[in-house]
Amino acid sequence: MNITDNLTGLTNTQNIQQPGIQLPVMELFYTLQGEGFHQGRAAFFIRLGGCDVGCVWCDVKDSWDAAKHPKMFVKDIVNTVKQFTPAVNAKRKISPLVVITGGEPLMHHLDELTATLQEAGFETNIETSGAHPLSGKWDWICLSPKKFKTPLPEILPYANELKVVVFNKSDFEWAEQYAAKVSPECKLYLQPEWDNAASMTPLIIDYIKLHPEWELSLQLHKYINVP
Repeated sequence: MNITDNLTGLTNTQNIQQPGIQLPVMELFYTLQGEGFHQGRAAFFIRLGGCDVGCVWCDVKDSWDAAKHPKMFVKDIVNTVKQFTPAVNAKRKISPLVVITGGEPLMHHLDELTATLQEAGFETNIETSGAHPLSGKWDWICLSPKKFKTPLPEILPYANELKVVVFNKSDFEWAEQYAAKVSPECKLYLQPEWDNAASMTPLIIDYIKLHPEWELSLQLHKYINVP
């Protein structure tokens, strides 16, 4: 479910006197997490505008220019999340999952957004290149380092998941460089770049068989045709 079409209406009804920060929102959508450790879980995605990393194979280049996207107050973002997600499952003690992505979400200060989401009972996840200072309070941090703009060293100990996109053979060495820098508890994933998946996936499989500390991440959402 993509709520992006409603963004204009949401921003137009905001009171200019409303307290709190505003964030550029490219899209909001409720779907399944398609990648990494939480693959297959229902997740509400908040895709923020703005990115200075510039991956040549990026599939959301429209997110790069933050000025192209409407700004929303944190309260309005969280109210939208509440509107389109089910309540907390108290019996199983499962909180609804919210993923903050981009663009590069850490270009923005995220303390207020994550605090408000957690106060509302949501689990907060982020996918980041780590190229900007860490802000926000997170239940899970997926660090996806990029050669185009490398992660800040201070973010590495906080990564719960290291996900390296494999575009060519040299990315295996790149992945190992960062695997050596994250904590021993950090989950390690190799993910084929979508357009090169046919050639890279067999190489990743062979690599994981030789290095079983790594696991395979696939962009499941693209295979099952959901956002």
